[in-house]
Amino acid sequence: VQKQVQVPMLMKQQRMIDVPQVEFVDEIVEVPVQKQVQVPMVTRVQKEVQVPQVEIVDMHIEVPVQKHVQVPMVSRVQKFVDVPQVEFVDNHIHIPVQKQRHVPTITKVQRHVEVTVIETIEKIVDVPVIRQIEVPHIQTVERIVEIPYIQTVEKIVEVP
Repeated sequence: VQKQVQVPMLMKQQRMIDVPQVEFVDEIVEVPVQKQVQVPMVTRVQKEVQVPQVEIVDMHIEVPVQKHVQVPMVSRVQKFVDVPQVEFVDNHIHIPVQKQRHVPTITKVQRHVEVTVIETIEKIVDVPVIRQIEVPHIQTVERIVEIPYIQTVEKIVEVP
């Protein structure tokens, strides 16, 4: 007798599955810097100190007081004084005449000169790549921005 047994057969079938992609978005947050200052602490400690006792012994001695009084003596003396005679002598001095001269005046003229300043702004842009490993790409974008800049030039002009 032969018995037939059905053996299950494996079949491979391909299916498309959506796999979610992970996107990282970086955000720059400014954190304020905090400075730490160390403050010294003062502690008071009580300490017992022994102070030596001093004994003062006073001895009274009598000293006689002597007084000296000076009496001024007034005397009159005649003194002869020579009084000098004053004589005025005129001296004529020649004073030169002053001439007037024209001095050139200086005027300052301001001229405005525009100087263009080129400012480069760099911006980091992440370019997403569809792979399992994310590799950030940096792309530099340069823009030329003209900013007006005023420069003062001073020139001295002599006017006769």
